[in-house]
Amino acid sequence: MTLPRDPSANFCYRHPDRQSFVLCQRCGRTICGECQTPGAVGFICPEDMKAQRQSAPRNRLGARISNSSPIVTYAIIAVTALVFLLQWIPGLGVTNALLYAGVYSDPSYGALQPWRMLTAVFVHSQGFIFHILLNMYTLWIFGRILETMLGHWRFLALYLVAGFAGSVGVLFLADPRTAVVGASGAIFGLLGAFLVIQRRMGADTRGLLVLLGINLVIGFIPDVNIAWQAHLGGLVGGALVGLILVNTRKRTQQPLQAVLIGALSVVLVGASLLPALL
Repeated sequence: MTLPRDPSANFCYRHPDRQSFVLCQRCGRTICGECQTPGAVGFICPEDMKAQRQSAPRNRLGARISNSSPIVTYAIIAVTALVFLLQWIPGLGVTNALLYAGVYSDPSYGALQPWRMLTAVFVHSQGFIFHILLNMYTLWIFGRILETMLGHWRFLALYLVAGFAGSVGVLFLADPRTAVVGASGAIFGLLGAFLVIQRRMGADTRGLLVLLGINLVIGFIPDVNIAWQAHLGGLVGGALVGLILVNTRKRTQQPLQAVLIGALSVVLVGASLLPALL
């Protein structure tokens, strides 16, 4: 004798008005297309997927251990390369529209455009192609390492905060009429964060210290067109983010970690607004 099938079994348990014949491979409940997450075999419902993510192993910095690609690093490289190509199109004026100088943070000069402090990170010098090549190569090396250590979102936060901090360094240490472009501030921020994290983890950082020292000294050589102010600002900003990340790496400290990185961002934004407020 065949028992009658419950009619509700063919409807999503989270959306009773949506008919479906797909079952969660773990709990066997019916799930609609919106609630389906592809698994190794079949699909997984939202609750089981959440439980799976919470139970995933984590590294020493609290990031989930996974085999996913460093997609943020690759995305930043792709966006930067695209912007560089657009810079070469006559009439677009991409470089002038995105570069940064201290005058854009001071209304007394007649042009308050603070967003340039971040957009300048994605623009590079057209007259020196090794500028973008060196920056993107360094990002490709250290970005992949750090993104694996930190996870996608924390790595993105580190890159953007360090890049903004580099512009803050330019604002306070450079001539306000000096225009700067490039990801160097953000790159130095990655190196600064990596140095702090590695030292706190007990790793040998002598090679990285030498690399940082050489690059910082090059920026102070006369007649070398390098914005050492952005390097210094990005290095400090990245080191502070790295210090926050390594000292709040426990899973229970993640809310505090987000608050501290947010507070650092607010401080940097506040500092960038000082010329406009004074």
